[in-house]
Amino acid sequence: MNYGNIKNCDIANGPGVRISLFVSGCRHHCKGCFNPETWSFDYGEPFTARTEEQILELLKPDYIQGLTVLGGEPFEPENQPVVASLLKKVRGQYPNKDIWCYTGYLYDVDLIPGGRVFTEVTQELLSCIDVLVDGEFIEAEKDISLQFRGSRNQRLLHLKELQA
Repeated sequence: MNYGNIKNCDIANGPGVRISLFVSGCRHHCKGCFNPETWSFDYGEPFTARTEEQILELLKPDYIQGLTVLGGEPFEPENQPVVASLLKKVRGQYPNKDIWCYTGYLYDVDLIPGGRVFTEVTQELLSCIDVLVDGEFIEAEKDISLQFRGSRNQRLLHLKELQA
């Protein structure tokens, strides 16, 4: 997996001060996407053990509330194994920090068994996420007054509540 960027002081993609990982690779190609360079799976740099160590180190300070993973598309089947491995380590090392993830896929359609991007690690990946923002960005539904979403069709799903 490649990644396009790591932001070490993000306040736009979830509550509080966060670390944000922008993965590369996305098949949605939403019109008006804020990050179209990450559509290419080859964009950016390879995600390595050193990248993972860097993220874990950036998460250390108490003022960092959590990690957000977006892109690109974290739930592209090619990206899921690396993202799942990272999130398991983050959850293990920082159980009190929250994990947010953005996806253009729909939680209750595409990420369920038989869904179009369901893989052998999808459930494991979802089990690490506190809040999932799902749904493609739709330019005609764009609403800048929404907190942590770009368009009205997107949902903020508190997965721990849904999975209980």
